[in-house]
Amino acid sequence: MQANNDVRTGRNCVFNLHVHLVFVTKYRRDVFSGRVLIDLEEIFKNVCLDFEAELVEFNGEHDHIHLLVNYPPKIAISNLVNSLKGVSSRLIRKKNYPENKNPRHKFYEY
Repeated sequence: MQANNDVRTGRNCVFNLHVHLVFVTKYRRDVFSGRVLIDLEEIFKNVCLDFEAELVEFNGEHDHIHLLVNYPPKIAISNLVNSLKGVSSRLIRKKNYPENKNPRHKFYEY
C-alpha cells in the first residue's frame, strides 16, 4: 500500500480539500496581460500562505483566471475567495498598469 503525500493532517482530522476557482472579468473584457498574470500569481500565493492554504495550480487568459487551491477545513471558502479577490484587485490597481486604463472608468486620472 502506498502512502498518499497529498493528504494533510490536523489534530483530529485527515483532509485533502481542493477548490477550483474561476474569476471572470466583467463583460468578459480582455484585462489580464502577461505582466498582470505574473503579478497575480505571486499575489495569490501570498494570500494563500496567510490562510495556511496552498496554490496548487494557476492559469489565466485575457478575460479569466483559474485557481486550484488546497485549503484546511477550518477556513471558510467564502473568506478565502473574499481575500483573494479583494487583495489582488487592490494591489493590481495600485500598480497602475497603462494597458488597464479605461477613460470610462470613474477612477481614471488624466
